Formats: sequence, structure tokens, C-alpha cells
Amino acid sequence: MARVIIYTDGSALGNPGPGGYGVVLLAPPNHRKELSGGFRLTTNNRMELMAVCVGLEALKVEPCDVTVYSDSQYVVNAVEKGWVFGWERKWFKDKKNPDLWRRFLAVYRRHRVNFVWVKGHADIPENERCDRLAVAAANGADLPEDAGYSP
Repeated sequence: MARVIIYTDGSALGNPGPGGYGVVLLAPPNHRKELSGGFRLTTNNRMELMAVCVGLEALKVEPCDVTVYSDSQYVVNAVEKGWVFGWERKWFKDKKNPDLWRRFLAVYRRHRVNFVWVKGHADIPENERCDRLAVAAANGADLPEDAGYSP
């Protein structure tokens, strides 16, 4: 089974405001891929979750053993503590970002995924790279609408 490491980060310039996500995929022995994108009006939590979705969706082999490193306690705790599965059973009633959580669960279930929380801005090179990708994407011109965002 393929083994993959994914680093993710999301950022919003204002919350809500323009936002972006950054992803670094690493697969032995030396495969590396960077992904990013942005939206003109979104939230930090949406971009953190979007980064994980995009990273998992980029995997070309199924299933993979995946370790996701994220500085988002929102994402890591929702999965590792099982909250998202309870939200799903209740159809995400009164929960934010149901579109992205459904998207996440669809791709999450195709792999064996483990999450590791990392402190943001703690000189972890790949996490710092994801942050730079996310901020650059959020500062991009002609950003599309985040169709799933609602104030």
C-alpha cells in the first residue's frame, strides 16, 4: 500500500475575507507535489478543511496509508475525536461547512488516514511552505467565489 505524507494549511485575510489553502504531498522515495488555491470570500476554517480535501483528492493510488499534518485543531479534533461522524449521523444539522465535511468524508473513506496536529508557525518547513502557498493564493487576483460559503 502506498504511503503518503500530506501537509496542509489554510488562511483567510480577515475572517471572513479572501482566503487560500496550501498543500504539500510527499511520497517516497522522492515524489513531491504542491497545490494551492484561493477564494474571494471564505473563512479560515473552510480553507483548513479545503486543504485536506484537495490533498486527499490528489492521491492517484487507492487506498493509501496517509498521514496528514495540520495546524488546524478544528480539522484534527473533528476527525481524531470522532466528532465529524456524529455530525454526519445528524446530517450536519447546525454545523458549519457541511459541504466540505461531506466532500472530506467521501475521500477520507477511500484511504487509511491518520491526523497529526502541528503547531503553526513553529519552523516546521513543510507547514511553513503550506502557509506561504495559502497566503499567496488568498492574495491572488480574480479569485473565484467559494460557492459553499454562507455568512
